[in-house]
Amino acid sequence: METNRIHWKNGFRDGIPIALGYFAVSFTFGLLAKKAGLTPFQAVAISLTNLTSAGQFAALGLMGASATYLEMASTQLILNLRYCLMSCALSQKLDSKVPFWHRFLLAHGVTDEIFGVAVCKSGKLNPFYQYGLMSSAIPGWTLGTFFGVISGDVLPERIISALSIALYGMFIAVIIPPAKGNRILTGIILLSMLTSLFFTKLVVFQYVSPGFKIILLTILIAGMAAFLFPMKEAAESCPAEGRSIAPALREGGLP
Repeated sequence: METNRIHWKNGFRDGIPIALGYFAVSFTFGLLAKKAGLTPFQAVAISLTNLTSAGQFAALGLMGASATYLEMASTQLILNLRYCLMSCALSQKLDSKVPFWHRFLLAHGVTDEIFGVAVCKSGKLNPFYQYGLMSSAIPGWTLGTFFGVISGDVLPERIISALSIALYGMFIAVIIPPAKGNRILTGIILLSMLTSLFFTKLVVFQYVSPGFKIILLTILIAGMAAFLFPMKEAAESCPAEGRSIAPALREGGLP
């Protein structure tokens, strides 16, 4: 029990920067939700139960267009398919003895940033560390929405514009540290950025949703990386030495 409490505290601490970034972005969502005619309760309920910036912003547009429930559900499915891949990756870091109900609860808190922090955690992932991340990040997202709704049009346009890009800066801060000293990971990140830009400029992909583009890019680039740079079986788990996959990569643990 004491070990779980420690893991939760570590996760809560690591999730504070995520919460700050979420507060800034969801504040903008709250402002837009108010303009769309949503009450504070409705806007907060959406943020508390969805935890997806792209999905929530898209939902506001669909509501404004009086879209059907089927259209809303289909859009959310496509936009958020990437979380299925993230959940599969995180499930591999959990111990096989972790019960289903833990996995079920953890799935609710899988976001881009929470995934980025959790997947870089060395060794097996303790569910309570993930709960700690969620305990700080989710209130940050929800409270930002609440204050955005009640603030109305008080803030100037420049500040609102700055708040909308805060999440991207935070995500960069998540991926840069593990890329230091790892040429393979750095190359994969740069390739992902270039390929994403290429997909954006191609005419054939202009009618493909951003969420589905992320799915295609993830499968393509992650598949190439796994095929070209497979990890040694022994590098996946070294409990006697307390080593994880990430240190093994940095130490040249590739064939």
